[in-house]
Amino acid sequence: MVQILIIDDDPAIQRMLQKAIEKEGYQVQLAGDGQAGVALACTWQPALIICDWVMPGMDGLEVCRKVKANSNLSTTFFILLTSRNSLEDRVLGLDTGADDFLAKPIEISELKARIRAGLRVYQLTTDLQRQKQILESELTEASEYVRSLLPPSLAEPIPIETTFIPSRQLGGDCFDYGWLESGELVLFLLDMSGHGLGAALPSVSILNLLRSQSLPEVDFRQPVQVLTALNRIFQMGNQGDKYFTLWYGVYNPKTHSLNYTSAGHPPALLVSPHRQTIVEIESLRTRGFPIGLFPDSQYVNAMVQIPANSCLYIFSDGVYELPQPDGQIWGLPRFIELIR
Repeated sequence: MVQILIIDDDPAIQRMLQKAIEKEGYQVQLAGDGQAGVALACTWQPALIICDWVMPGMDGLEVCRKVKANSNLSTTFFILLTSRNSLEDRVLGLDTGADDFLAKPIEISELKARIRAGLRVYQLTTDLQRQKQILESELTEASEYVRSLLPPSLAEPIPIETTFIPSRQLGGDCFDYGWLESGELVLFLLDMSGHGLGAALPSVSILNLLRSQSLPEVDFRQPVQVLTALNRIFQMGNQGDKYFTLWYGVYNPKTHSLNYTSAGHPPALLVSPHRQTIVEIESLRTRGFPIGLFPDSQYVNAMVQIPANSCLYIFSDGVYELPQPDGQIWGLPRFIELIR
């Protein structure tokens, strides 16, 4: 049964409203002042509240503020009962959180109509909130699934640390590392355009494709072959206008060489000790459009020797595209200096 709470310090108005509302089949509770009304609203959680504006102690505006501040009462429809008819008063009431007004003296037919309208809004809002909770639960499950696919940190033979902090519940970034049969280490990070489920699903698909090495006639030791094959398969015209950037490298631990290429992705940073007081940072990036933009995009390999005691940072642009108080973006150069 629909529950309606009446908050008014006038017993005569309480009884009149109660009688009219119960005749419509609703369950009614009464409170004689604002404080009692807020307490009853918190425990009873009615669908609709009719509250007098002018009451001793806590007035209707304060009751409205406290009700709307309670997350458990966020969908409750709030009607202010008032003899104030000025525009300024109505603006004040709406700004406080009131959903509707009922003018004194009360016209019963208008009262019933406003209750019906308020309950329709309450039902729609409740349904939307329920659907939002279902969607958030499904997004949480999807987020946990994406996290479960990402590799853990590794202690040896090569120390690898991983961190995944999406700006939203779901994003289009994925990364992985693994060993080829040749004994070489593959490292890659991709960043799908967009956010949410629409970016996460194709990102996971590409992650699984690279992890399983399922690209036909591709030598995964050759980064250019990998990016060329991906660009042939994932053209944005066939993928809901989605494209992605990618950094892909193959490290040979015997020769200490890194063969890499990139497709519109931020550079990896190779940080090497040059002398005792100098740190050398080399940006590892090659020319190439993001994958999916143009079917005839060309990619190139690059090779670098890895000095002893070096660190390699691979990241997406979210790590440095941070808005500053002055409205500017923090940017890659400042991030590089932070790394230094």
